[in-house]
Amino acid sequence: MQIKMLTALVALALGSLSAQAVVTDKTIDDDAKTTGDIVSWGIGTQGQRYSPLKQINAGTIGKLVPAWSFSFGGEKQRGQESQPLIHDGVMFVTASYSRIFALDAKTGQKLWKYEHRLPDGIMPCCDVINRGAALYDNLVIFATLDAQLVALDQKTGDVVWKEKIDDYAAGYSASAAPLIAGGLLLTGVSGGEFGIVGRVEARNPKTGALVWVRPTVEGHMGYTFDKDGNKKENGVSGTAGKSWPGDLWKTGGAATWLGGTYNAKTGLAYFGTGNPAPWNSHLRKGDNLYSCSTVAIDIKTGQIKWHYQNTPNDGWDFDGVNEFVTFDDGGKVLGGKADRNGFFYVNDAATGELVNAFPFVKKVTWATGIDLKTGKPNFVPENRPGDPTAGADGKKGNVVFAAPSFLGGKNQMPMAYSPETKLFYVPANEWGMEIWNEPITYKKGAAYLGAGFTIKTLNDGAIGALRAIDPKTGKIVWEVPNNAPLWGGVLTTGGNLVFWGTPEGYLQAADAKTGKVVWKFQTGSGVVAPPVTWEDKGEQYVAVVSGWGGAVPLWGGDVAKKVNYLEQGGSVWVFKLMK
Repeated sequence: MQIKMLTALVALALGSLSAQAVVTDKTIDDDAKTTGDIVSWGIGTQGQRYSPLKQINAGTIGKLVPAWSFSFGGEKQRGQESQPLIHDGVMFVTASYSRIFALDAKTGQKLWKYEHRLPDGIMPCCDVINRGAALYDNLVIFATLDAQLVALDQKTGDVVWKEKIDDYAAGYSASAAPLIAGGLLLTGVSGGEFGIVGRVEARNPKTGALVWVRPTVEGHMGYTFDKDGNKKENGVSGTAGKSWPGDLWKTGGAATWLGGTYNAKTGLAYFGTGNPAPWNSHLRKGDNLYSCSTVAIDIKTGQIKWHYQNTPNDGWDFDGVNEFVTFDDGGKVLGGKADRNGFFYVNDAATGELVNAFPFVKKVTWATGIDLKTGKPNFVPENRPGDPTAGADGKKGNVVFAAPSFLGGKNQMPMAYSPETKLFYVPANEWGMEIWNEPITYKKGAAYLGAGFTIKTLNDGAIGALRAIDPKTGKIVWEVPNNAPLWGGVLTTGGNLVFWGTPEGYLQAADAKTGKVVWKFQTGSGVVAPPVTWEDKGEQYVAVVSGWGGAVPLWGGDVAKKVNYLEQGGSVWVFKLMK
């Protein structure tokens, strides 16, 4: 009897340990509050990138030193934009060329590695990057450059399931970290420069089976799927033909390439949508919904509950994919978004109503401002690239200078929000471009731009700046200039610190209230990824991935020449306080 009871107690204890190791819906819901792990991109589904940890603060940060570093190895030293995840003592970190590593979070020892077999002919727009994974149950799930989703066993790295998102030969790819919300795996697609059709997909994270699909180009049908995989129509997105001329909606772009955020209070997932295709706006007169927008999707139904379009009839490649970060404001849930187009927007997260909008960069030429009553931009017509058919030879429209450049006032690098200071910390860039339109026709798998461009510096000063922004007043509270454009994300903490990386290779920290830089460390290559922090047995750790790359070296024009001395790399650095 005693032996049976002992056996039962041991089994119960082992079962309890096993349950603790599994990532549940509650684990994900509590991610922003629990400090011993990081199980979602954004350190919580709201994407605030705030940790209440305060062991590392302005008084102690002088003792912050490397604990370990791990090289991704090989010859694949390209842009590294990944945010690590930490669970059950293991770090899961993706790398360029669709790789993922499991590392001991305390020592950096490699536990396993998975390298996705990429076919010839993949067409990633903006480097061979990957931004991170998602954890659910005993799985780690990430997207690949040939537009697949791969779920691996967290302990072994063995493939549990693999699903194709779409045809890479048609220009589809995927690089965003998936989002787990309400027990669903939510993912977007990349490929707006190839005339793909943007969408958000919901899957069963344990099996990869589709639950619903919601297109983000007006006129396309949404679908739901039953447990046997049978497809049922779920209503057209918007009204076919309402804001798109002719058949251009069929190859309309609006890629959801950065992934999404989720707020449990509203029950909505928020995805930003990219540029309409082609770039030549004279071909597609109209607002071109739902491109360059924030779309709020009811995760239970797969329906768009509201949308807000940041740049109607975009003519400058001002993708609106920038993350929509929700926050509480006196009992109301609002969302902040620093858009590529140079304006910062605050919307009601439940209804989409525009609350505030203001520029967060110093030079904006395409619009004079945002009308808070209508929500529409006040365009400057003469600063829109011209109709190429109106020119003498019909091959090139008039060249205009536009700011920001199409690389944006902010691009993929995620900002942070502190519920303590009530400020957003935004990695911003000041640059412009010469841009002109050209004739273009769609061809499957070919670049679908209809525009030419050259990125330009605005002056001889700093291009980048980490800015603390008050979403209520629109004021820049402080800023830390940076010579090269900033391309890495931000972390803020209860220790009154803000961490961010620079292309020059530094991970650095500043006082969250004043902007005074209090610490920096040279990682050996440019930082284009967001830092994270967690604790283990009373010790606080900080980590960041290092490896210069991404869109700037590929598309940066005169700016790329200015920073061509920067070296590529591929490693993850972990820091803790020296005892």
